[in-house]
Parts: sequence; C-alpha cells; structure tokens
Amino acid sequence: MPLLGPILILIFVLSQALRDVYLAHVFRSVDVFAVILAAFTPMALAFGALAAWRDPAGVKRLRAHWRVVIAMNVTTALAWTSYFFGLKAVQPSVVNALHSGMGPLTVVALGLAGWRIAGQDRWSRAESLCYAGLAASMAFLWFVVLDGHSGREDFSLAAALFGLLALLVSGVSITLSHLLAKRLNEHGVGANAVTSVRYLLIVAAAAVVLIGGDRASGLAGAADWTYLASLATPLIALPLYALQVGISLTPPLTAQVLRALGPVTVFALELVDPLIVWSTPALIGLLLYSVFAVAAGAARGVGSQKKA
Repeated sequence: MPLLGPILILIFVLSQALRDVYLAHVFRSVDVFAVILAAFTPMALAFGALAAWRDPAGVKRLRAHWRVVIAMNVTTALAWTSYFFGLKAVQPSVVNALHSGMGPLTVVALGLAGWRIAGQDRWSRAESLCYAGLAASMAFLWFVVLDGHSGREDFSLAAALFGLLALLVSGVSITLSHLLAKRLNEHGVGANAVTSVRYLLIVAAAAVVLIGGDRASGLAGAADWTYLASLATPLIALPLYALQVGISLTPPLTAQVLRALGPVTVFALELVDPLIVWSTPALIGLLLYSVFAVAAGAARGVGSQKKA
C-alpha cells in the first residue's frame, strides 16, 4: 500500500497535536511528574514484555552497551521532563516548533564540532541557508512569546522564559537520545529492546519526586490515575510508533513536508482552549518554520542525488 507511510506520518502529526493540546490543559491542574509516572510506566512495562517475547537476544545485547543505555536514559528523561515543563508554560504550537526545530540544528552543531555520533558533517550551501532560516524563525517565535503576543491569555514573562529555556534543553536532549538509540540499533539491538529500557530512569525519577518530595499530584485516587494513563500513554506512544513506521515507508522529502505541518496543525487545534486566542505573529513564525523545514529537506534531497 503506497500511501501507508504518508498516512502513518499524518496520524503522527494529528495524534501529536492532540497530545500536546490535551496535556497543556492537563498540566494546569496535574503535576508534571504525576503525568510522567502515569504515562510512561505502562509504556515501560508494555515494551519490556514485548521485547522479552520478541527480541530476547536484543535485550541480552544491551548489557554490553550499558553506558549507552544509561546515557540514553538520562537524555530521554531530561528531554521529556523539559518538554512537559515547556508545555506547561508555552502554548502547544510554539512548543512543537521549537522542540522539533532543535533536532536538525543540534545535528548540525554536533557535525560542526566533529562529533561522529551525528553521522553527517557536511551540508550544501543551500541546506545551510535553510538551517539559518530555521534558526531565525525559531528566534522570531522566542520574541513573539517573550513579547506577550503569542496568544496565551495567562502570559507571564518569567514562566515564558523558563518554558522557552526548557524547550531548548528538550530539543537538544531528545536529539541526543535518538542518536544514542540509533547507535544501539547499529549494534544489533532492535527497536523493541531499545524502547524497553529507554524510560526506566524517567519513571524512577518521577516516582522518587512524587513520593519523596511531598508534592500534590493533582489526582484524587486510583480512578484518576487510570483515566490519565489510559489517555496520556497512547497519545505519547502512538505518535512515536506511527512516525517510526511511517518514515521507513515514505520518501524522505515527503516525510519532511508532512512533519513540517505539525506546528500549524497544533495551532488550529489549540484555539479550542479558552486560554489561547488567535495570534497572527505566532502563525507567521510557525509558517516560516514550516517553510524552512521543508526547504531544508528538499535541499538535502537534492544534495543526496548529486552525491549518488
């Protein structure tokens, strides 16, 4: 089915948008670490069981690469925790763009620094200009948020600055996490085995913070925990799975174009939130981000064809 890949990427875009809009609403009354514990515990258990059943050899190989596993856990925990704190303070569409945009910029920075984990370390002039435009669009979104014109009714300069810094950390950390996971894949460890150990630290840390920190979770009892887990877990797991399979079945440029629709899709969905109103400056920034993201993908595709 030739359209399966693009359909899965569109499912990723839509489900990611639903996730961010839903969680942004949840974070107004529920503690971030409670959401982490409710969402990632079922994921860790499910993928652990799946890996033990389908890829026991891959699980065994993890022991030989325990340093990479620890580094992946640290970067994953830092990425998602920072992302959620960013989502608590900044509207979802801008969160989506800033978090996603840090991915290619981080890879470029790692390549320029000579860190081989990033793989590619050369870019055409056109691609470099696209990345510069991407960085400029993200800087514009920073300005829009800090200036109080992003559309968030409950604007706070301190909260906005904290959220933006958290997104900077989340974008860099999740990129490093993906690169470390890719390194494990190259050593013969399958996706199920990698995912089975990826969320152990973030679950343990959230449990320690909630139990030892005497924090109010915002959840009344077992029914609230179950309800949150039943919604948050699939909204986190589904986008990740759909993207992973969709990219493997879709030409790179097509995948890049579809993924670039993410922030604009979130922008449309978040307008149902009474605390977020229409913002033309934010929409301009998101459209510029999408244009440069697509252009960077096109430039890379042209560069790859020339090398071939």
